[in-house]
Amino acid sequence: MIKKILPGLLSLLCLTFFSLEALSAQVKPDITLKGVITGSENNSYVEAPFTVPDGIVSITVTFHYTGKEQHTALDLGLFDPERFRGWSGGNKDHFTVSTTSATPSYLPGPLPAGQWKLIIGVPNIRETVTSNYEANIFFTREKSTPTSFADAPLRDGPAWYRGDLHIHTAHSDGSCQSQSGKKVPCPVFLTAETASARGLDFIAVTDHNTDSHYDALRELQPYFDKLLFIPGREITTFWGHANLFGPTDFVDFRVGTTVPSAQMLFEEAARMHAILSINHPNAPTGQVCMGCGWTPKEAVDPHLIQSIEAVNGGAEEGQYSGISFWEKYLNQGYRITAIGGSDNHNAPAPAGSRSAIGSPTTVIYADNLSVPAILDGIRKGHVFIDLSATRDRRFEIAAEDGNQKGIMGDALPAPAGSTVQISAHVVACSGNKLRFLLDGQPVASLDSNISQADQGISLTLPSDGKKHWLRPDVVSPEGKLILLGNPIYLNYTEDKK
Repeated sequence: MIKKILPGLLSLLCLTFFSLEALSAQVKPDITLKGVITGSENNSYVEAPFTVPDGIVSITVTFHYTGKEQHTALDLGLFDPERFRGWSGGNKDHFTVSTTSATPSYLPGPLPAGQWKLIIGVPNIRETVTSNYEANIFFTREKSTPTSFADAPLRDGPAWYRGDLHIHTAHSDGSCQSQSGKKVPCPVFLTAETASARGLDFIAVTDHNTDSHYDALRELQPYFDKLLFIPGREITTFWGHANLFGPTDFVDFRVGTTVPSAQMLFEEAARMHAILSINHPNAPTGQVCMGCGWTPKEAVDPHLIQSIEAVNGGAEEGQYSGISFWEKYLNQGYRITAIGGSDNHNAPAPAGSRSAIGSPTTVIYADNLSVPAILDGIRKGHVFIDLSATRDRRFEIAAEDGNQKGIMGDALPAPAGSTVQISAHVVACSGNKLRFLLDGQPVASLDSNISQADQGISLTLPSDGKKHWLRPDVVSPEGKLILLGNPIYLNYTEDKK
């Protein structure tokens, strides 16, 4: 499995997260086209053909030329063997086309094998000048591993990044009011604008079963350079919904017809190095909302389940909350990350009300603000959920036993007879209470009142050397859940069970 995934993963990570200069320096192009444009070719179009083999899912082109200091200008466009694929003129020195999305100016779609042509327009070159051009062409042959619409992380450095992992737009059933007050499909731009105004760091637009929204997100990402767009979609079946994060390739959702089982969906997600997260698992299912609850005909191997939407907007607590569903897996010994999502369908909200985008907020500790780092934070369980949807509430929980230390999501050896030292840093939670659950049961000795806006708390827990999960929460004086934390796992030796 690793050998199969690695080549595509490495190439795509380079395409996505290094600058184009670093890409050219670190990855050998599949094809390099070189040529000379002379003064006699002024006001003409020059073709630079190249061959695309079978099985290509993404093509990236970088283009450079000399003579700019002498006012030489070269434009760029692309034809595949069958049709025109785009024209960026002189405004881009690189672009990507893939089966599902493309750099603005270019068209996504199938990438047929055969002879393609770069079209080099020559709007200006002086009669005595020559210009040397070089076009480097990079192919991606594997189905995509996690993709990004940004060329580099939007923010460097480790931090707690806040976002919403479940949002719908006009590309499925998201709606909003038009200028004249009519209910219309809601453009992706308004979702991004609303999320940005909420102060979020990332969002995943997860329209049902489609990949059409990726092209819109690719166009918007350069403008929203403080808000990371994570590729997502809601795989919607008759027996359950699950958000797929990472790839942009088509994934067949027709469970029971072309896809034999939900198990096969999770196997495909693993092959693509994606995260497939079960949505609103305790929701009612039936004629009102077919498949909203998680009821697959055959059980999915829990080792393949990396995350569960424990908190869905509108069902934070009560019988429809996903927390009990998630904790059943924890009690069986599996390490699965709880995340949240607003499931918003109407950004912006009607006048006089607040948009649900960011409610709840999923807060992820990641090395930087990039798609791989955010998804890696989910895999590691370095996540808590802010059910109050604030911009600043935070709690950082660490546990230490001897020289070993872990945060939420980590495993910590705690031999029998030792003492686990717990440290908590709680921000903007004054007047509430920090509590801990050990294997789902409250630990009264670890309850702590929060009296300061920024407070550190030190606690101890004797260890019996057995396998336990220890999970923190912040609750109101009335017991209402405010922040939900992922566990620290004591005496777990395996990744999943």
